[in-house]
Amino acid sequence: MNAWKEYQEKNKDRFLQELLELLKIPSVSARSEHRNDMVKCAEAVRDHLLAAGATSATLYPTEGHPVVYGERITDPSKPTVLVYGHYDVQPADPLELWNSGPFEPVIKDGKIFARGACDDKGQFFMHVKALEMMVKTDSLPTNIKFLIEGEEEVGSPNLATFVKANKSLLAADVILISDTAMISMDIPSLDIGVRGLSYIEVEVTGPNRDLHSGVYGGAVGNPITILAKMIASLHDENNRVTVPGFYDDVVVVSAGERKLMAEAPFDEQEYKKDLGVKALWGEKGYTTNERTGIRPTLELNGIWGGYTGEGAKTVLPSKAFAKISCRLVPNQNSEKITKLLIDHLHSIAPESVTLKAELHHGGEPYMTPIDSDGYRAAAKAIETTFGKTPIPVRGGGSIPICSLFEQELGVKIVFMGFGLDSDNLHSPNEKYELFNYYKGIETIPYFHQNFAGNGKA
Repeated sequence: MNAWKEYQEKNKDRFLQELLELLKIPSVSARSEHRNDMVKCAEAVRDHLLAAGATSATLYPTEGHPVVYGERITDPSKPTVLVYGHYDVQPADPLELWNSGPFEPVIKDGKIFARGACDDKGQFFMHVKALEMMVKTDSLPTNIKFLIEGEEEVGSPNLATFVKANKSLLAADVILISDTAMISMDIPSLDIGVRGLSYIEVEVTGPNRDLHSGVYGGAVGNPITILAKMIASLHDENNRVTVPGFYDDVVVVSAGERKLMAEAPFDEQEYKKDLGVKALWGEKGYTTNERTGIRPTLELNGIWGGYTGEGAKTVLPSKAFAKISCRLVPNQNSEKITKLLIDHLHSIAPESVTLKAELHHGGEPYMTPIDSDGYRAAAKAIETTFGKTPIPVRGGGSIPICSLFEQELGVKIVFMGFGLDSDNLHSPNEKYELFNYYKGIETIPYFHQNFAGNGKA
């Protein structure tokens, strides 16, 4: 609609400035020192919803960080869209690798650089601005609800309780999420699934104190060495996970779907160049896109122990630690995989050490049917603004709450993300293209129009 385009063009500078202000708030859910920042950010989201035209917006306390809920109900007979997003962000470490302050957003080469720029402040904020655009032009064709949480980056530990206790409040006909990526802005795509997650932390203890490595080395098991050997053994020579039972429930993807995946453009040389690697790595027998979409994985996310300060200290450490995550595909269950992994680690730990392992968080994989009304509405919206039909793809990331949403609310989820895999999510110098931000705001109203039936999606 011309009215939407005109309103966006007139207000685009303000749309950007408001996002930049939101990005300045260090809403790091994993760090207790940012608890006040989390509340400040939640309050800012609430205020933006009200300013955009929500008739109500409220902070709901949880045992962790607050949930922000807002709504604008135009007509109970119209379909209702529930927008989900998260205002919390990943820790910015290592700070020395950032080219600018992670919470001091800068714009360079048409990109916003800041923690949360794409994941997920920039993406959920598109929906807030789209709401404003539709309200101010008196053209909102649906009822719209917002559920913006503050714990997605730590596994949404309290959201399930909130959802189960507020089913009537959250009742909707579809859930719309922008927390995923496209192949590129030239080749638009829609995620039809996200992987599940199992994330654990492991502690290996040897002697009851740090020891002199000269006096005790060679006689006492070194926890770092032992942990490193254990981790190395978790993949075989074909880079398959060796945990017994790990692949038992994996759905075998048909040759037809693999053929469709192969048709999605992929430049391996450019992929390697962007990452600064000479060769790719992964499970034998699968392409890169298959490894990151339809296959489960096990990755080491962090390892530490002993002396890591400046200079030398000849120590045989008492403890060593690691963080390990598994990305899961349809039919795999996060609780089952967590148990299999922890049991396997205990079974391979030698008697010279003791092992403790605990779950940080997890979530189930989720698939969106491409014949659903929501998917068709999203595909038609993207075709309208991009001039191309989006390619359905499987995403490699995880949104832990998805399966619970469908289970408790009884509706399907549509992933309509405008990020890029190259946006440095969870890494230093996270970014979000200005083009993507504005394109998302432009496209989202068409989803609502299509889902309401006005666009004949």
